[in-house]
Amino acid sequence: MSKPIVAIVGRPNVGKSTLFNKLAGERISIVEDIPGVTRDRIYYETEWNGRGLILIDTGGIEPTADDMILKYMRLQAEIAIDTADVIIFMCDVRAGVTADDRDIARMLLKSRKPVVVAVNKIDSIGEPPPEFYEFYEFGFECDPIALSSVHGTGSGDLLDAVLSYCPEDDGETVEDDSIKVAVIGKPNAGKSSIINKILGENRLIVSEIAGTTRDAIDTHLENEYGKYTFIDTAGIRRQSKVEDRIEKFSVLRAKMAVERADVCLIMIDADKGITEQDEKIAGIAHEAGKASIIVVNKWDLIEKDNNTTKTFTDDIRLHLSYMPYAPIIFVSAMTGQRVVKLFEQINYVHNQACTRISTGMLNDVLNDATTRVQPPSDKGRRLKVYYMTQISIKPPTFVIFCNDIELFHFSYQRYIENQIREVFGFNGTPIKIIIRQRGDTEV
Repeated sequence: MSKPIVAIVGRPNVGKSTLFNKLAGERISIVEDIPGVTRDRIYYETEWNGRGLILIDTGGIEPTADDMILKYMRLQAEIAIDTADVIIFMCDVRAGVTADDRDIARMLLKSRKPVVVAVNKIDSIGEPPPEFYEFYEFGFECDPIALSSVHGTGSGDLLDAVLSYCPEDDGETVEDDSIKVAVIGKPNAGKSSIINKILGENRLIVSEIAGTTRDAIDTHLENEYGKYTFIDTAGIRRQSKVEDRIEKFSVLRAKMAVERADVCLIMIDADKGITEQDEKIAGIAHEAGKASIIVVNKWDLIEKDNNTTKTFTDDIRLHLSYMPYAPIIFVSAMTGQRVVKLFEQINYVHNQACTRISTGMLNDVLNDATTRVQPPSDKGRRLKVYYMTQISIKPPTFVIFCNDIELFHFSYQRYIENQIREVFGFNGTPIKIIIRQRGDTEV
């Protein structure tokens, strides 16, 4: 039986993200005392009393808002409501029952989903204040729950009420064997758009306003190519331009998304060309040892001749010279051009990153390489390379034992890496080589 989905909805700034983080046990959603910080739906798996739950945090609902972003936030909250098995409707006891609360309550009643009203910001212990009882007027089946999302008081009663609407768990757990794909890039490079095109639905907010996506969001997809979890991230700006605290959180969260990904799609805006910031963003994936694909988006906007693709490819290879292993694909999230080919590339580079080579085969390559190009020497001492073995994958990591680490120049290490790639491929993934001196058992 799948885990029940619980959506947390309500007006802006009533404490939804604070509750979400408290229930998750870690800081997943960005929390700031600014309405509208959480814009998309944020998912997290947790458990209560041995029962698994999938929590969804949502942007604040403003039923009558005219602003474009606020309309998107309302739409995303409505999608979360449609997706959820149970809804937590958060209200603020200090504000009392507002007109927007009543509008949201009517929306929830129409959904015919089980609703638990969480009356937040009741920070004192004991009987709730008289204002708490105003929230009975909504007429939901379940009694409102007094809550302090900051201190966590009442959260147990809230989850007990939520689980009372959920069918019994059959105890089976399903291991997540999907490929985790982080979509990274500068603001407005088309990260959310490419995921929307892949999914065929408006799963993420898409806007021409740079920096729309602030949290990293997981989206699960299964199709004929396999199982995937796409992680959409906030656009990474230049560090000097990351001025407010929310943007700083977003850059950190994008880096965290790369860390938990198997494959990174590095989005390049074809209309803007490759920039210094693109180099830095790609460097995050490279330094993290992630299999990567360079995705040049908005290719439909470029006027082309016979040399356009080659010229753009050469420019990328020049600027991203540290990752020549990464394949390049030219796409259009707007028209869907070549988007479906991304699945084949994702599968390919992921398989390359998971490849293991036997020690015997590695040492055949090593012996051939050292025979063709003699190891370097210094002051009468020559480097002796004894053997090589692979110790891990994602990225493929090799340990080479020698007589003296100081003699193993970087250029010779690069030569050995090139020989490994020439024989075994490892296209789309960085590889890591660790040099150890004989007698050094630390790996």
